[in-house]
Amino acid sequence: MAEAVVLPYETREGRGSHKAEKLRRAGKTPAVVYGHQQATLSIAISHDILLNAVKHNVRVLDLQGQGKTEKALIKDLQWDHLGVDILHVDFEWVSADERIKVSVPIELRGVAPGVAGGGVLDQPIHAVHIECLAVAIPDSIRVPIGELQKGMAIHVRDLKLPEGVVVLEDAEDIVVHVTEPRVAATPAPGEEGAASAEPEVIRSRPAAEEGEE
Repeated sequence: MAEAVVLPYETREGRGSHKAEKLRRAGKTPAVVYGHQQATLSIAISHDILLNAVKHNVRVLDLQGQGKTEKALIKDLQWDHLGVDILHVDFEWVSADERIKVSVPIELRGVAPGVAGGGVLDQPIHAVHIECLAVAIPDSIRVPIGELQKGMAIHVRDLKLPEGVVVLEDAEDIVVHVTEPRVAATPAPGEEGAASAEPEVIRSRPAAEEGEE
């Protein structure tokens, strides 16, 4: 779990692309906070602190402003068209003892011996939805694959979860498995040549030509 991050904010008035762009030039990111039956609050936060927190997989941080500090969940991020810069963020107020639902990535650990034996590693699930305390969101769910042979699979039910974390996916879903490599079908002897050969075209001769012989 990532360390708590304190993110100071200041309230802002008005919306629009012009004002948002002015904030960004000043090194700030426009944001809104809602939840807990409170009115939606429009704020401006430090762009650098936010970006650094996101890069370190921080999901819940301490918003500090108006003389108090409250925890908030990063609910939605709006990125630029290159996926490099954060243009806007939605926060949701949460409590330290509140259980919330979030999505966290799956992190594979180790090397599957089945791959060395000619198998193919396939990972159908790259993230899982979980429920846990707002202050106990894991950075990822780690999945050791060091004993995974060909034909073996790790299901959702096999995941080792931190205390208090519940996975909301179907227990029978496959997270990762090692499968046999796909082999292209080989045509039977004679089929390949028969399929590729062009049929002979027989044309009838016009009656006029037949008489000329």
